[in-house]
Amino acid sequence: MSFPLLTATAALPAVGAVATAAVPAAKRTAAKWLALLVSLATLVLAGLVLARFEPGGDRYQLTESHSWIKAFGVRYELGVDGIAVALLALTALLIPFVILAGWHDADPLETNSSRWRPTQGFFALILAVEAMVILSFEATDVFLFYILFEAMLIPMYFLIGGFGDRAHAGSDEKAAAQRSYAAVKFLLYNLVGGLIMLAAVIGLYVVAGNFSLQEIAQARADGSLSMATGTERWLFLGFFFAFAVKAPLWPLHTWLPNAMGEATAPVAVLITAVVDKVGTFAMLRFCLQLFPGASRWATPVIMVLALISIVYGALLAVGQRDIKRLVAYASISHFGFIILGIFAMTSQGQSGATLYMVNHGISTAALMLVAGFLISRRGSRLIADYGGVQKVAPVLAGTFLVGGLATLSLPGLAPFISEFLVLVGTFTRYPVLGVIATFGIVLAALYTLVLYQRTMTGPVKAEVSAMPDLKVRELVVVAPLIALLIFLGVYPKPLTNIVNPAVQHTMSDVQKKDPKPAVEAAQ
Repeated sequence: MSFPLLTATAALPAVGAVATAAVPAAKRTAAKWLALLVSLATLVLAGLVLARFEPGGDRYQLTESHSWIKAFGVRYELGVDGIAVALLALTALLIPFVILAGWHDADPLETNSSRWRPTQGFFALILAVEAMVILSFEATDVFLFYILFEAMLIPMYFLIGGFGDRAHAGSDEKAAAQRSYAAVKFLLYNLVGGLIMLAAVIGLYVVAGNFSLQEIAQARADGSLSMATGTERWLFLGFFFAFAVKAPLWPLHTWLPNAMGEATAPVAVLITAVVDKVGTFAMLRFCLQLFPGASRWATPVIMVLALISIVYGALLAVGQRDIKRLVAYASISHFGFIILGIFAMTSQGQSGATLYMVNHGISTAALMLVAGFLISRRGSRLIADYGGVQKVAPVLAGTFLVGGLATLSLPGLAPFISEFLVLVGTFTRYPVLGVIATFGIVLAALYTLVLYQRTMTGPVKAEVSAMPDLKVRELVVVAPLIALLIFLGVYPKPLTNIVNPAVQHTMSDVQKKDPKPAVEAAQ
């Protein structure tokens, strides 16, 4: 029996979460180092998964399958394709930076009590989220995926509500109320989506007789399992609704600005760069594979919703006064691009969407974490409270600029090739939508450059005149992310080699081929 590498990659942070939570209250620093070491060890295992994955091999690799709830056909089934491997690696990569960036985030909550252990709880919850997200990328049993899809909401709820941002303009009571509101809104929105998905999961079992993604997809492909058109469409809508809430897609997006605004910067990264990717990933893995006909049927409406997300998110980002809410609305716009690429039903669009998931995670992490360092120094999230920062903290300002330029998809940085492929893939099938979507690029340049201009340039405000530059720990967090943005912007081939074969399988699932060029190339 081969070593269960996929199980180990998810189990290690789960065990680490329990161990971190059990560290004695007086050993705060030990709990932090334990969480960091567990996340680094998980990154090593994710690297082994990446190394053992063969892009030209079987669609699902490193598979594991064990009986779980035999009476209902539920199995513990794992397997990864190129898309899952890329997102698994992204998750394992970002968590050590999240932990390092949040090194002191729980310290203000510490008391002299020998029982109250917020530091241990904070880092244990981060590791628990990592374990659930990784396992959700690996799960090929629909019921197992659903359990993880819902379970990850619980630690996220406590991270938002219990360990939220203390840099608030109002009183402590008002800040606590807003954190609580954001956490409850996050939980309720996603629970409603999950309940609708549960009904669809049960309906899928009634139709298919099991929960195995590979078996159902194969039966759908060879014609041995057929669904009535109406049944397929209702099941598709049940799955898609839950994933659209998680993504989030307009008009189901309203929980994200509240959650990211009230969470600490590292937790905000966890939300938008890690957890939300489960939604867009699931659209590729489950919606398109299990319900190809319904996916084609719903494409026009989903493309319009994605286009609205792109423009609406960017427009609201332009008008924001809060730094973190600006990044949140920018992320809504970016998720619109991802969903646009997925449902363009072209290989360029879907490859671009997958790359976008990875590159958005890196760029948003870089920008949001630097923004968190900035906010922790000044104690305010309001853009108007800053000015002239580049004169007193040039390294902080420089890294903030690079993160912002990556967010607007500047050529030479990783998100550019993602956005370019999405737009090309969209334009070849839906030229009008492709043209309108490019307007989002103009708005991204506006909100990013205006943010930098208002916070970093101009006269030095008295409140930031003594602001220190980035410290060693903070540089360790930011520098690798910026280096990765530049490397993947110049040389994206390592990612495309992994992703493209999986995209071709997905295109085959939905029985789509790339449109032929309208003008033949000269011979």
